[in-house]
Amino acid sequence: MRSFIRDFIDTIKAIEEDRKELSKKDPSIEKVYQIFLHTGFQALVLYRLSHLFYKYDLKFLAFLVHYISKILFSADISPAAYIEPGVVIDHAIGVVIGSTATVRTGTLIYHGVTLGARNIQKGKRHPDIGKNVLIGAGAKILGPVKIGDDARIGANSVVLADIPSGTTFVGVPAKNVYEKIEKIEWII
Repeated sequence: MRSFIRDFIDTIKAIEEDRKELSKKDPSIEKVYQIFLHTGFQALVLYRLSHLFYKYDLKFLAFLVHYISKILFSADISPAAYIEPGVVIDHAIGVVIGSTATVRTGTLIYHGVTLGARNIQKGKRHPDIGKNVLIGAGAKILGPVKIGDDARIGANSVVLADIPSGTTFVGVPAKNVYEKIEKIEWII
């Protein structure tokens, strides 16, 4: 019971990190209430609750919260996925994050993004997204690929292979168009 309470507190802290990151990356947020009415933020809150339930083998509750998020926000974020605190999902509509995906802190995911599988198989089948990655609207990252820290993926790109840190990839299939970005300036 004690570890559930500790993990619940960690979940609240993760939600606060998500809120802070959203405040930094979205200049349209002028009032506090806008954060709490932001669909991407709400989808992440519901993911964090479903992930907590999933972690404690409360699968029915986990998938019930997951289902509610899909209905309310058209965001399908698996309770089994691992998303670090401090991630921003802008708009949330159409976002799909598979069960073996990982997303690290500082990442910005626009609407319509899929972190999906390429094949029906057991084990690792979804991408690992590094820190401070920007994923453009409609991008599809498929399979157990690794996206390096500070990478950028253009809108509607299809990524089927690993992407090195600090690079920009665009197109179908995605190709490198720019290397070694010093620092990404985030503006939604």
